Amino acid sequence: MHTNDRSRLGTRGLALTATCTALVLTTACTAGSTDSTGVSSAGQPTVRLALGVDASYAPFYLAVERGMFKKAGVNVELVKTEGGPAASQAVTAGTAQIAANADSTALPLMVANPGLRTLGVFQSSDRYLKVVLRDGIDSPKQIRTMASIGGLGLYATHQYLKHNDIDPKSVKILESSPPEIPGMLEQGSIDAYVLFEPWAARGDTAGGHIAGRIGDFGVKYVQWLLADQSWLKDNEDLAGKVFKVVAEADKLVTDDPAAAAKASEQQVKLPADQTAKVLPEITFAARGIDDTDVTESEKIAGFLVEQKLIKKSPELGTTLLKGWYEQHAR
Repeated sequence: MHTNDRSRLGTRGLALTATCTALVLTTACTAGSTDSTGVSSAGQPTVRLALGVDASYAPFYLAVERGMFKKAGVNVELVKTEGGPAASQAVTAGTAQIAANADSTALPLMVANPGLRTLGVFQSSDRYLKVVLRDGIDSPKQIRTMASIGGLGLYATHQYLKHNDIDPKSVKILESSPPEIPGMLEQGSIDAYVLFEPWAARGDTAGGHIAGRIGDFGVKYVQWLLADQSWLKDNEDLAGKVFKVVAEADKLVTDDPAAAAKASEQQVKLPADQTAKVLPEITFAARGIDDTDVTESEKIAGFLVEQKLIKKSPELGTTLLKGWYEQHAR
């Protein structure tokens, strides 16, 4: 049986409600607006950038720690969320102007919020998300219950089951948040999950073991920077400045993962040794949207329609801004 009520993002109202409860470091949902970024005390335009809390966001942590955004003339405030769709929901709610989200997480939001625009890719991986099985589960065929986050997590979970000739409908899939899932495994209430770090490693020490990576069953994600068109149309140069800094920080993370790990610890308390260990599992490289992104997005959107999580695919020709990165951020 497939249980996934919280990921049915059918209305803007649900998205806004989820955002208000999910944001960790921000003020009330009435604070801030996509109509205006505001100006910092130093006279720089302020951009609130929503993102999750894990090693994949190391370029942003490093850029803030080193003052790279300020050097580029932008005051960037990081809005940390619980992960999943909350980052892009912050943009549609008006509590952030730019979001960092995985492709399969952002796509369903684009149906309810057609103003969302994908600016480009800042990282990708087929190694960072891992399969964790409860000790005593030695074969995928033994799995009866799994936990999953929405978007990328749910897509990867289904692909894992299908790869092992298991009908996803025969497995109970419970939606939860990343911090809750390792505890569910330890309690024995689930048999497995597919998740990123540090939650995969925590499951490995909480009564489970890592049994593979998403690349083993043909899944690869890309992380996008996104903005709402209502803000973007008047702030493309500003968004381009932000993306240029992220691209520069990508290179620094690749060249010096130890420094990126230290910045992550200072910004969001991620243990530096653990972060340094997993950063090589991610390809940090900024680029524009290409034909492969469109093809993969069509495949993911088809899955979401099949699961009745969305009624139709978003208008990819409109929402995926091919050429934007090359024009504004290179």
